[in-house]
Amino acid sequence: MKLLNKIICLSIGIFSSIITLAQDKMPPIQLDRPDQTECPYIVPAGWIQMENGFGMEQETEGKRNWTLPTSLIKLGLNKRWELRMVATSLFQQQNPAEQFGIEPITVGFKVNLMEEKGILPLTSFIGHLTPAFTGSKPYQSVYSAPSFRFLMQHTLSDRWVLAYNLGAEWDGISPETRYLYTLTGSCALSDKWGGYVELYGFAPEKQQADHRMDGGFTYLVNDNIMLDWSGGVGLTPDSPDYYLAFGLSFRFKAKR
Repeated sequence: MKLLNKIICLSIGIFSSIITLAQDKMPPIQLDRPDQTECPYIVPAGWIQMENGFGMEQETEGKRNWTLPTSLIKLGLNKRWELRMVATSLFQQQNPAEQFGIEPITVGFKVNLMEEKGILPLTSFIGHLTPAFTGSKPYQSVYSAPSFRFLMQHTLSDRWVLAYNLGAEWDGISPETRYLYTLTGSCALSDKWGGYVELYGFAPEKQQADHRMDGGFTYLVNDNIMLDWSGGVGLTPDSPDYYLAFGLSFRFKAKR
């Protein structure tokens, strides 16, 4: 549990320090969380963005997964490209056993493919790779695992946005492909508050489909800091029962 204590202390330190972030005049921060739909926007060039989430997933009765936290770190290269890295600290409880460790590190990129024009959506592409034998030993995979998504978004009005993803991923253990989809409707409730509802799921090649739904809220503290709250439920027998999550995201210039 020493590693867990270090992570909690580091998280508290991050929370305490972000209040001092300088206020640069930029468009408000855009996140890939809290929904499962990755957004097509690119982090501004020369900026680093950290999207941190803490959550609890009730997988089955007696089995819970805690993320403490999951962190997506993004670096904007230019108007079209960003680099990405995902790291997740996972604490699992399956009575009476407990297990804690770091999931395999994921690296990748996002590239803007097309701006929104008429009925054509704003479109980007994400490519990720999870190298084999990274992370804590209990969570390591045998093979490197790729994944990809196409990200699309339509502006319906000044307040409403429709976004969706299509893609596929591999787990690094079996050669089976798992296809995925997401569909999200989000609304600007005010200048600070936003909300969303979402349907998403996974379709493994040789297993039953896993469909889920979720919803949540975001609060824009300022142009560079955002909070979020979300929760969701499983809709099919192979889905987790439910999850609850809280997030804190912020950005800052890589060089000042």
